[in-house]
Amino acid sequence: MRTFRFLRRPLALLAAVPLMAALLSGCGGPGPQFTILSGSENDILEPLVQEFCKSRNATCTMRYQGSLDIALALKAGDPGADAVWPAASIWIDMFDTTRRVKMVKSIVQMPVILGVRRSKAQELGWIGAKVTAKDILAAVEGGKLKFLMTSATQSNSGAAAYLAMLAAGIGKPDLIEAGDLDKPEVLATARGLLKGVERSAGSSGWLADLYRDGERSGAHYQAIWNYEAVIKETNDKLIADNHEPLYAIYPADGVAIADSPLGFVDRGRGKDVEGFFTDLQAFLLNGDAQGKIARTGRRVEIGRATPLAADPKTNLDPSRPVTVIRPPEPAVIQKALLIYQEALRRPSLTALCLDVSGSMQGAGETQLLDAMRFLLTPARTREVLVQWTKSDEILVLPFSDHILWTARASGDENEQTGLLARALELRASGGTDFYTCGAQALAAMKPQLADGKHLPAIVIMTDGKSQGALSTFESAWRADGHRVPVFGVTFGSEVDRAQLDNLAKLTGGRVFDGSKSLTDAFRAVRGYN
Repeated sequence: MRTFRFLRRPLALLAAVPLMAALLSGCGGPGPQFTILSGSENDILEPLVQEFCKSRNATCTMRYQGSLDIALALKAGDPGADAVWPAASIWIDMFDTTRRVKMVKSIVQMPVILGVRRSKAQELGWIGAKVTAKDILAAVEGGKLKFLMTSATQSNSGAAAYLAMLAAGIGKPDLIEAGDLDKPEVLATARGLLKGVERSAGSSGWLADLYRDGERSGAHYQAIWNYEAVIKETNDKLIADNHEPLYAIYPADGVAIADSPLGFVDRGRGKDVEGFFTDLQAFLLNGDAQGKIARTGRRVEIGRATPLAADPKTNLDPSRPVTVIRPPEPAVIQKALLIYQEALRRPSLTALCLDVSGSMQGAGETQLLDAMRFLLTPARTREVLVQWTKSDEILVLPFSDHILWTARASGDENEQTGLLARALELRASGGTDFYTCGAQALAAMKPQLADGKHLPAIVIMTDGKSQGALSTFESAWRADGHRVPVFGVTFGSEVDRAQLDNLAKLTGGRVFDGSKSLTDAFRAVRGYN
């Protein structure tokens, strides 16, 4: 069993970066236009990148996307960016089939750990204790622990936590092989742990915000799987707001490490752009920059930054040796993610409120029907690992100023086909009232909410302002569905984003912009359910 030590120096926010980058290049003419496709966890490092770009008179843009989005952009060929910076190398290895990404180097390392509300950790006897996956499983099965975790198929932190669960079931973090994934005891361990998922998401940063928002709203979530650095950032904000911090649990069986690889995308833009990338990468890896990066809570290689002492209150210890789970071969990861989506994750209970009001006539109606073709065609959803299974429950409620009809189906392929056929008959007319649709969706979901087996969500797709009243939904939600999030998908020029934002804020949901692609927006929503 291999043990690795990574070090980093914590600090609440990235300090102002001096103009040392200017010394690397001196003065000159305009630099290149340079775009980096990056995971959202790197947003705190953008000031460092921009300081270097400024020194070169370059215009740099960091576009933030999830790990799968970056991977799919690579799979398509040209990702529309000069560099990629996902959370982990596995997403490049699995999807860069044309091998356009080169000069890949790890900038930082972040273990994915379990942050537990300190009072809950005390209750479980985990303060100062050696905690294993078996201990976590026992807490979940005993009804003593629930946690937030991103989707393993849509977000790297979720994939890392899931691989750690598999490794715990196998009992050998050094090597996960395809045959291990066929063993009933391995799958039983992972399935049992995943029953602890209370909320899912497609973004690690958004999930951390949800945990903090829960402190203000009274939801009071118990725990969260996330990057060590994100746990630290979350604690900084919790403590500043006089809320209880998270206690860091480093599972003794092993943790998966996000290696934060920065790689150049060869798009034929010439040696100047390639040279700019090489210099940027070298700048981020020099001792001074690595020290500043370490102060954000990220780990760097030994010798590049001075380690700090552990925080006994939160148990966060950047110098702690951790047993590292070695990433499996890409084909094994693909198999593991497929098993997660189709057999191990908690099943979803999803109500789709579809706006078919008069303003949807024309392009809106066409886009809606195309989105439904995507959602209810297994071959297409399987391509991006958001397919439904027979354990999932799907409700469809088309609405205008009233509910047109309500249909229910499982994720069975034949039932999806029947549901799609009915949806394709929809035609736009009438007014708009999505509050009533949300309330009726809650009522239809109520029988399944009681058993707690499913992860519920309401998705409202609309292009217009609701003529109903928020109280119509809010009263029903507070009475029966206080754990059901509402996700909005918007498109068109007439949408009233404020109304959907209020629903999302009330319920712990999120609003997605579907103006460019409703299909992509609905795929993103699936990562949160």
